[in-house]
Amino acid sequence: MPNPQSQWKTLGILSFTMIVAWGSLYYAIAILAPDIQRELGWRAEVVFGAFSWSLLIAGLASTPAGMLIDRFGGRWVMSAGSLLSGAGLILLGMTHGVALYFAAWTLVGLGMALCLYEAAFATIIREFPHNARQGISTLTLFGGFASTVFWPLTLQLKTMIGWRETWMLYGVVHLLLCAPLHALLAGGRRRASVAAPAHADTARNYSLREALRDPAFWKLAFAFAANMFIFSALSMQLIPMLQQFGHPVATVVLLAALIGPMQVLGRIGEMRFARHTPPQTVGKLTFAALPAALLALLFLGAHQWAVAAFCVLYGLSNGILTIVRGTVPQAMFGRENYGAISGAMAGPGMIAKAAGPLAVAAIVELSPSPHLLLGALLAIALVSFGFYVAAVNAPRGVERGRTSRTDASMP
Repeated sequence: MPNPQSQWKTLGILSFTMIVAWGSLYYAIAILAPDIQRELGWRAEVVFGAFSWSLLIAGLASTPAGMLIDRFGGRWVMSAGSLLSGAGLILLGMTHGVALYFAAWTLVGLGMALCLYEAAFATIIREFPHNARQGISTLTLFGGFASTVFWPLTLQLKTMIGWRETWMLYGVVHLLLCAPLHALLAGGRRRASVAAPAHADTARNYSLREALRDPAFWKLAFAFAANMFIFSALSMQLIPMLQQFGHPVATVVLLAALIGPMQVLGRIGEMRFARHTPPQTVGKLTFAALPAALLALLFLGAHQWAVAAFCVLYGLSNGILTIVRGTVPQAMFGRENYGAISGAMAGPGMIAKAAGPLAVAAIVELSPSPHLLLGALLAIALVSFGFYVAAVNAPRGVERGRTSRTDASMP
């Protein structure tokens, strides 16, 4: 039987470490990049290109990371992620050349694969046999505060001690706080299968090889990757794009500030009102919200109310999509090999996230008008929605029942 006390300990540890990991590994670069450029004399393409490289590394490493968690649990895998992240961040603080800078981000990318959401979701799926969805929703709710905490914290730290020391301090936190906390997670070999509750999804447990042969897997992977591409692209271009519609910068910043709270509100709403709704259905509404938001901005962006509507829909969609990414793969492919399957599914998304800012820069160079960019993103969002619907509406294999085969643990 699952131990509720152990589950709450797991959730508490992961909630804290997710805030630290996302805040230091993903969000801090936006605050520290100008100082890095100024001191080292590098172009923005170099500073952010290495960050994109780290996302590519994380995508390539996500499948083996998930396989390790499936087999051994989150304890040592996520602890190793914190150690790699800490070493990478300390190396960033010591860097003076491009080669060392890229080497540091390579370590950070490996750390991301081992200690961000996909690894945490796999750990929760393993430890929460009956209420994994609630655990994932709760974790993403806390994780949503990473930018809220770390953007102002990073700004304050770089003002007080400098960008190098800020990276090093974050590295020490990973080494001395996050790694020991992850070492307290449950570990060891896979537990014996636990009978699923009566209302659980009836999809059988797929091996990784079987999932990769299923067209629904690739449709779902493309849908998630396309959405991550859009969110990544907009994260770099949203403020200047909204200014091009004629809105004052103060108004733009105020309206864009709605996105963060809307992400958290969306996750609270999913926990409160949709906890008994199939995650595939929640995903349909989430995927549909993004093209609706882009339509409002594309045709009515000159109006402040339309910009506000965009920020609300965009924030809600982005917030709930994180939960959908964690719950739909389990519902469609089972829980026995969740780590490997979700890791394989996350790989294209991380690559798309790395490509987003680069593609946007090329589009903006081609046409500074926001309409071309928004039109392209809207087309991608509509195709993404179509692929998602096709994936979740595909008939699922149930011929072997809910319990896994003896060899289902092997991909």
